[in-house]
Amino acid sequence: MARQTGIIKLKGTLDDISFYKTSDGHLARTKGGIDASRIANDPAFQRTRENGSEFGRAGKAGKLIRNAIRVLLQNAKDKRVVSRLTKDLVAIVKTDAVNLRGERTVQDGNLDAFLGFEFNLNGKLASTLFSAYGVAFDRVTGSADFTLAPFSPMVRIAAPIGSTHFSIVMGAAELDFVNETFVFETDATGILPYTAPDTAPIALNATLTANSVLPVIEVVGVAFYQEVNGDMYPLKNGAFNALSVALIDTL
Repeated sequence: MARQTGIIKLKGTLDDISFYKTSDGHLARTKGGIDASRIANDPAFQRTRENGSEFGRAGKAGKLIRNAIRVLLQNAKDKRVVSRLTKDLVAIVKTDAVNLRGERTVQDGNLDAFLGFEFNLNGKLASTLFSAYGVAFDRVTGSADFTLAPFSPMVRIAAPIGSTHFSIVMGAAELDFVNETFVFETDATGILPYTAPDTAPIALNATLTANSVLPVIEVVGVAFYQEVNGDMYPLKNGAFNALSVALIDTL
C-alpha cells in the first residue's frame, strides 16, 4: 500500500495498480492475492476459513448493535466506529470457551469486555461527564434505569466551545445475535441550559422484555446544542456528543 502524492489524485485501475480514496487519504496498491476457490477448499487455509467465519460473525454482531442503538448513535459516532466495534467483538468471540475454533460466537464470549466502549472518540463519555451516575437492569421486569444526583453542568460537564445547552440520554437494547433481532427503548432529559445552577435529580427509564434470556446492554450519553434565535441546533451536527456502554447484563 502506498500513499498518492502530488496535485492529481487517481481513482481506478491502471495495469496492476489500483488507485482509491480512504479516510486516510488517496492510496495505491498492486493487484494480486490468492485465488478465492483455493482459500475456500485448500486444507492449508483451514485456519484462514475459521478466522474469516468468526470475523464475519463479529461483523454481523456489530451491525446488530449499531442498528439497535441507531437513534442515539446517528449523532454520537466517529468515522472509525464500525472498525473499532468489529475489532472489539472479534476479541470477544475469541473468549468463547464453549464452541470450537471457527464456530465461536459473540454471545458465548465474555461480553463484559464490551463495557465502557466509546462510540465517539471525539467526545468520550469518560472525559465529558464528571458526575457519578447509577445504572441498573432488572431482568425480571425488563426495566433499565439511569440515575444522576443534582449537579452543576458547568462544573461536571466538559462542554465543547459553542455549547449553550445539553441533554442526558440513555438507551437499553436486548440483543438476539442468533436471529439478528433486537428490542430497544430510550429515554432522555429535556434540553437543559449549560449555564444554569444545579440540575434537578435525573431519573431515566427504558423497559425491555420481562424475563428475557438475551444479553442486554445499556448506553449512556451526553448531547450538546447551540441556541440560535430561540431555536436549538445539535452542536456541529453532534460531532462531540458522547455515547458509551454503561452496563452489560447476561445470564
